Amino acid sequence: MLVSNLGGALRSVAEARRAPAMRAYMRDQFEFLGVPTPQRRSACKPLLQTMRAASPEQLLQLATQLWAETEREYQYVAIDLLALHWKRFDASHLPALLALAQQKSWWDSVDGLISVIGDILRHQHQGMDGAIGHDNFWVRRIALLHQLGWRGHTDTGRLFGYALQCAHEQEFFIQKAIGWALRDYARHDPQAIRRFTAAHRQQLAPLSYREACKHL
Repeated sequence: MLVSNLGGALRSVAEARRAPAMRAYMRDQFEFLGVPTPQRRSACKPLLQTMRAASPEQLLQLATQLWAETEREYQYVAIDLLALHWKRFDASHLPALLALAQQKSWWDSVDGLISVIGDILRHQHQGMDGAIGHDNFWVRRIALLHQLGWRGHTDTGRLFGYALQCAHEQEFFIQKAIGWALRDYARHDPQAIRRFTAAHRQQLAPLSYREACKHL
């Protein structure tokens, strides 16, 4: 019932003329209703807030049901749901979140889940040492980026170790993630990133190196 209600809320603010451009931006991989982000959040948040008393398992079940819907906005609503109720989750729910990341995967859904996972882990790293060796590169991207915004709480051993572990990969989204993770930490400790990139310039892909040093 809630999925149906959320669908009605989305359709009530959909702008069909926007859908082709939104689909094209995602390389025509997904269908869209044509709902901009502010309107989506405004229309759906009251319904998502009704899940305050739901268990983590119920929240994950609803997220999974939303993920199964055709239009991309439903996956965005699922991420909104998880982000709104992230305090209900802990590391034991990580496998379910990583499973979602491997379905209908693209940078928009995966990066949304990275933010949720980073909040849930709260400066811990359960599951990430396994994720960095996963055969799905989107899961490896999550491991590379799960510390975004942690600043002084960043585990630099993992930050640099994960970057070097994946530095040989040709996948654009991995190379970009390495650079993004390093650039983010550079805001806290630019000297550490200068030293790391200088020492490992030959190992890092040019894209990763450029992204890491962009604001140094």
